[in-house]
Amino acid sequence: MGKIKLTAAVIACRFTRWVLRVIGKGGTSLPGEVAARLYPNVLADLAKDVNTIVVTGTNGKTTSSRMIEQTLIESGRTYFCNKSGANMLGGIAAEFCQNSTITGKKKYDWALIECDEAAFKTVSKYLNAKCVLVTNVFRDQLDRYGEVTHTLSSIISGIKNSKNAVVCLNADCSLTVSIADEIHNRIIYYGVDKPIYERTVEEISDAPYCIKCKSQYVYSYRTFGHLGGFKCMGCGYQRPVPQVSVSDIFETSESCSVVSLKIGEAQYKVKINLPGGYNIYNAAATACVGYALGFDAETDVKALETFECGFGRMEMLPINNARLRMILVKNPAGCNQVLNFLCNNKERSLFIVALNDNYADGTDVSWIWDVDFEKLLTVDDKLSEIWVTGIRADEMAMRFKYAGIRTDKIKVKKDYSALIDDIADYDGAVYMMPTYTAMLAIRKRIADRFGFKEFWK
Repeated sequence: MGKIKLTAAVIACRFTRWVLRVIGKGGTSLPGEVAARLYPNVLADLAKDVNTIVVTGTNGKTTSSRMIEQTLIESGRTYFCNKSGANMLGGIAAEFCQNSTITGKKKYDWALIECDEAAFKTVSKYLNAKCVLVTNVFRDQLDRYGEVTHTLSSIISGIKNSKNAVVCLNADCSLTVSIADEIHNRIIYYGVDKPIYERTVEEISDAPYCIKCKSQYVYSYRTFGHLGGFKCMGCGYQRPVPQVSVSDIFETSESCSVVSLKIGEAQYKVKINLPGGYNIYNAAATACVGYALGFDAETDVKALETFECGFGRMEMLPINNARLRMILVKNPAGCNQVLNFLCNNKERSLFIVALNDNYADGTDVSWIWDVDFEKLLTVDDKLSEIWVTGIRADEMAMRFKYAGIRTDKIKVKKDYSALIDDIADYDGAVYMMPTYTAMLAIRKRIADRFGFKEFWK
């Protein structure tokens, strides 16, 4: 009877997705929800024989997943992944249904699953993960996740359900490192051994005090946010020595970063095929997963040098003479890192912020006041204009005004079609910083008009 229900659930899932795609919808989560309604154990049955890598954490999940995917490609392994970014239970179940036979047998040896940090405690009950990567823990959408301790608790619960997994933890994140005290899994640490940028924005730390004794941390160096060489002088809790780390940074440019990457005892000079300091962390995390799973290190290095970014994550979209780079943001930490990138960029450019307050964005947008937009004044000569769009465009314009940006530089452009017209008329570098639903809406219009692939492809 179970086999019949499983087959019916897989067929229903595939049919629902097909219908949604035909009518122009992504069809990411609903098909899996339909399958689970017909057969609640559908995900557990489909995942039991698949080597599953789970990527979770606040920032960097999608890009780290795309880097790991390139490692699977370079190593010749058969795999599937939830590339669309549907990282809740329904979306993950849908991917397993789509990538099995109708009778529920596996078609691929590996599954690479990006998982929402709040959903991980539930999803993990159905997956027998072989490796779990935790990118970091930052304050995120307060209306959905609450304080950082709630996010941390969800991740710990998920790992406790993943008893057979090797766990990769960010050695520079004091919150992430604390997970080690709560689990019995084998742990591999990764990190960045030195500051990333010469000049950085002012940031509010999400973890200024020791998670164990509440004393204030001291730092031998910082990379961004609360990440870096932390140590508590009260109880001695400190950054562990990582097995995989970026030991030196030779170059950070508009298109890439060149670093020295230590994997175990070996050292490699690596060109990371994506700009931004946070992507240096994503590269280290990817190498850590490869090391934890026993992949060939040179294959990991090749993957970092050849992968293409995920949609909206430093994605380059050339539109006529405009070089549009779309950079998703959702919280102060991620937004500040985009500003770090912009403030260290030498090229004159146009900067666009698209701010929405839908559920998937986080309905509380007060976090924009915790972002150091004032830092843009140091590169005022490099910014031709600043455009704002989205549901909360007026609030964003006000934030820039209070940051001291000249009002004649700030343009409110709420109509997406007109915005895209204006981008198409621009000559040069354009950096767009959208929240999630703004990114989906704007990118779809750009894809339809200029022939770029849909986000789920």
